[in-house]
Amino acid sequence: MNALGKKIRLLRHQKGWSQEDVAKRLDISIPAFSKIETGITDVNLSRLNQISKLFGLSLVQLLSTTDSEEEKQIQDEINVLNKKLQSRDGEVIELQKKVIDLYEQLHKK
Repeated sequence: MNALGKKIRLLRHQKGWSQEDVAKRLDISIPAFSKIETGITDVNLSRLNQISKLFGLSLVQLLSTTDSEEEKQIQDEINVLNKKLQSRDGEVIELQKKVIDLYEQLHKK
């Protein structure tokens, strides 16, 4: 099964639709839709546009290799790591100040 077929299958499952439901909406036979999902059939641009509209996506979103949920998870992880990094930067600055203070105290004596 190719990546596009897997994505279409995943979208169909997320909607709770059967292959028959989608085939009827696309006005094609169930076997024809099954071949799209399994990657047996190369899908033309017109059919891709029809499928993207059916699932409420742009054509670019449908053809995108990354899942938007996956992208959201990755972005969430990046945000968490950025916050940790900012916190650590603050800690490093405070430690640098302490080192400078200790150095100055040693050289005053």
